[in-house]
Amino acid sequence: MVRVARLFDELGDNRAMSSEFKWSAGADYEGYVGRWSRLVAAEFIAWLDVSAGATWIDVGCGTGELTRAILRLAAPSKVVSLDPSEGFLDHARLMTKDARVEFRRGADQDVRSLGLVADAVVSGLVLNFVPDPIEALRAAAEVTAAGGLIGAYVWDYAEGMTMIRHFFDAALEEDPAARSTDEGVRFPICAPGALKSAFETAGLAGVTTRPIDVTDTFANFDAYWTPFTSGQGPAPGYLVSLPANRQAALRELARNRLPIAPDGTITLTCRAWAVRGRKVASE
Repeated sequence: MVRVARLFDELGDNRAMSSEFKWSAGADYEGYVGRWSRLVAAEFIAWLDVSAGATWIDVGCGTGELTRAILRLAAPSKVVSLDPSEGFLDHARLMTKDARVEFRRGADQDVRSLGLVADAVVSGLVLNFVPDPIEALRAAAEVTAAGGLIGAYVWDYAEGMTMIRHFFDAALEEDPAARSTDEGVRFPICAPGALKSAFETAGLAGVTTRPIDVTDTFANFDAYWTPFTSGQGPAPGYLVSLPANRQAALRELARNRLPIAPDGTITLTCRAWAVRGRKVASE
């Protein structure tokens, strides 16, 4: 549930949050966290357990990983997916050929103009970028049917999202000032207590949270490191802001922290926090 379009505009580009928050190139984003997002999305949809034939809204759909999981696993009748980035939407449309889905440019408050009452409104990996997540959740609730479900998931940046955690731990060793960019510090909502509080404050009922742990393997260190050089997202944005000598130093510090197997592969488990609640029926 995002107001990232407004946030992007405030920072001078409606598709990028300055050089450190560049969210526009779908292929680069896919190479960075897409492999993890699709694994989490599948677990998330199974956990929501929404009945077949439901109408869904995916707010902040990005490159469409969560939308595709809905289409593949939830047997929806209709999905409307919103994102403020035309670059992401272009990628999502290219990768998603299904008559049940409609991709539209828009942010969290734009759900009110869809003319749609949804059975489920969901969001993946964006709630931490929202300036006012409670208002975003209230907007989602306005377009959710009574008793309908609202759900979201975010990375556990502080501890469990190990791909990014290793990077920032190395960055902090190279320069303690990197703390101001560290997503584990900047995004306190990415914890179960904070998520539950936000959903309950927004008026949702029966709020529950759970961790979703997913595991994947990089073929070698270059496969792990190369996505950070794209500039897509806070960690890559921080990396490309450094001079070449400091990038090289950070690269080696990160290499030394990773669990590299004798054959060169790197297996990591990454954690997301998921949350769900229901719209209270009007009295």
